[in-house]
Amino acid sequence: MSNRAFNIPNILTYARIAAVPLVVLCFVPDHRQQATDFWRWTAVTIFFVASLTDFLDGYLARIWDQTSNIGRMLDPIADKLLVAAALLLLTAEKTIGEWSLWAAIIILCREILVSGLREYLAALKVSVPVTQLAKWKTTIQLVAIGFLLAGPAGDKVLPYTTEMGLTLLWIAAVLTLYTGYDYFRAGLKHVIED
Repeated sequence: MSNRAFNIPNILTYARIAAVPLVVLCFVPDHRQQATDFWRWTAVTIFFVASLTDFLDGYLARIWDQTSNIGRMLDPIADKLLVAAALLLLTAEKTIGEWSLWAAIIILCREILVSGLREYLAALKVSVPVTQLAKWKTTIQLVAIGFLLAGPAGDKVLPYTTEMGLTLLWIAAVLTLYTGYDYFRAGLKHVIED
C-alpha cells in the first residue's frame, strides 16, 4: 500500500469506520440504569468526533493535496456506515419509532439508491458533484442523530432533546428526498441513453 493510504485524511476516514462498532457497543443491553446515561453520552461523544472527521478529512486532503483513490472510495462509505448503523440502532432501541421510522427509511433508501447511481455513473466516467444543499442535509442529519443518541439522557439536560432530534430527522428526510431527486435527475439522462 502506498504512503497515501496512510495519510492523515485517510486515517481520519478509517477512524470514522472504527467508530461505528464503538457507538453500537454503547447500546449493548443490560447496562444498569445509572450507566445508561453514561453510555448514551459516550455514544454521543464518539459520534460527534466521528462526524467531525467527515468534515475534516476531505478538507485536509484538498488543502494538503493528499487526495487518494482509497480516500475517495472510503469517505462516502464511512459516512453511510455511520449514519445507517446509528439509525438502525436507534430504531432497534425504540428512540426512533412509529411515524418517525419513515424518516429513517427515507434516509436509508436514498443513501443506497444514490450510492448505486454514483457507482454506475463512475463506471461511465461521469461525476455528480455534491451540492451545498446536500452538505446541509448531511449536517442536519448528523445533528439529529446526535440528539437522538442522547435521547432520555439529553432530555434531563435539555428538555425535548429527543423531540428536537426527531424533528431534525424529518427535516433531513425532506432534504434527502429533494437532494436525491437532484442526483437522479442529473444521472438519469446517462442511464436512459442505454
